[in-house]
Formats: sequence, C-alpha cells, structure tokens
Amino acid sequence: MNEKLEKMRNGKGFIAALDQSGGSTPKALKLYGIDENEYSNDAEMFDLIHKMRTRIIKSPAFNDTKILGAILFEQTMDRKIDGKYTADFLWEEKGVLPFLKVDKGLEELEDGVQTMKPMPELDELLKRANERHIFGTKMRSVIKKASQTGIEKVVNQQFEVANKIIAAGLVPIIEPEVDIHNVDKAECETILKNEIKKHLDKLPETSNVMLKVTLPTVENFYEDLTRHPRVVRVVALSGGYPREKANEILSKNKGIIASFSRALTEGLSAQQSDEEFNKALEATIEEIYEASVK
Repeated sequence: MNEKLEKMRNGKGFIAALDQSGGSTPKALKLYGIDENEYSNDAEMFDLIHKMRTRIIKSPAFNDTKILGAILFEQTMDRKIDGKYTADFLWEEKGVLPFLKVDKGLEELEDGVQTMKPMPELDELLKRANERHIFGTKMRSVIKKASQTGIEKVVNQQFEVANKIIAAGLVPIIEPEVDIHNVDKAECETILKNEIKKHLDKLPETSNVMLKVTLPTVENFYEDLTRHPRVVRVVALSGGYPREKANEILSKNKGIIASFSRALTEGLSAQQSDEEFNKALEATIEEIYEASVK
C-alpha cells in the first residue's frame, strides 16, 4: 500500500474516470457512436460499455507514464480483461491504480443540494473491493446552490462514508461536485472549502483522503488543500466543460490533476480503426497530462 500511496501522492499524471454507471451508460455509448437500437437490454448494453472500456485500457497510449489511476464502475471491477480482473490488469499490466465508484446515485434536490442515496451494501462492496485489489473509492454528491446548511449536509455525509472506507483500508475520493451552471458558483466553492477544511482538520494522522472538485471559479482556489497533510491528492472533474476548456482552466490551477470522464472519451468512436482510435486517445491523454502537470 505504501508504494501505491506514494505513487498517488507524488506521481505525475492524471486519473481516468471510466465509471459511467447504468444511468449514464446510454449517453456514453451514444457519444462513442453506438445508438440505443444496437442493444436490446441492460446485459447487452453493459457488454458494449465493457468492450469500450477494455479498448481504452488496452490501448498502448493508456499506461502509467501519463495515467496514475482509473475509476471503475462496480460491474467493470467484476469483469475481466485478458483473463485478469480489471483492477489486476490495470495494476499488473499498466501500472495504473484502480479505484471503484461506490455511491448508488443521487437523492432528489433538497436545500440546493443532492446528497448520496443510502448505501446499505457498502460493507459488502468494500470487502469485495479488497478481494479485487482496489486501491481507493469514489463517491459523488452535487451542489446547485450556495446553501450553507445544504453544503454542510453534503460534506458531513461524504466524510461519514469516507471514514468507513478508510477503516476498510481503502483511500476514499470525496467528490462534492459544484454544478458549473450555478449563478453563485464561487460562493458555493467558498462554503464548500470551509466545510471540507473543518473535517480534514479533525481527521487522525492515520487517515488519508483524496478530493475531487469542480474546476474552481477563482484560480488556485484549492491550492491550500493540496498541501493539507491528510490530503493525498486533489483532482478535478471536467463538469461538462468541453475538453479544451477544461484543460485550459486546469492548467491554471497548481497542484491539481485531472479526473476526467466525458472529456477523456471525447472524439473516440466505435467506428474508428485501432490505429485511429489509439492515435486519438494518445493525443487526448497528452493534452490532459500537460494540463495536469503544469
């Protein structure tokens, strides 16, 4: 674990988010050039998305010279690539740290935020994650308004679950996403950072977390959190910005690396030859890497 923790803390590169779940899979497949009429049920849909993820992971461009970690959906963790479980393939063949998305989606909007749905099977999932050699986890909430009480609720819940994940020996990525369309986005980020800091300062020295944040309105807004002793790494989500815009904002924020999903797969298509696909992915990875290490 120490070698892996050291790699995540000080390594150069970014995290590939390959964790589209049931709700977002049809959209991800459509962007990849596969329409809904090309599969007739969930099983076929998940087979197709696994094929897409496998193609990305097996690409020569996808390796630890530019990529530190990859976030997986639960089904991807339980599937195999070339006879190895996905997490083992990532670490053993590519030198890339595997993470698992553990949340079960979002509650309805209340008090300007969407907290995470209950996770009654979390203990069992964390046990399986350990069996599958997962390094860390990721869970997402959404903030749509500068509501002090709403944002407090989001951060409290995130750290409450994070403590269970730490107890299971994994490194949690805490992701309280601020919607990029919020009119009061900067104010949301101010409240959010204050709340996160309160919780970080209370963590024991044996506890480590990662933070996944929306690219901030104010440049270097989260720089102090990148230096917090309890924070392994601060990563940024693309949040709906096109890749070029996301990279531009990211490159102006010191110490923060990318954890892009849609921005990573933008421009990739099922119809591309392997040569075209690998070339497009290599160019994308290079761009995101450059923005992450500036």
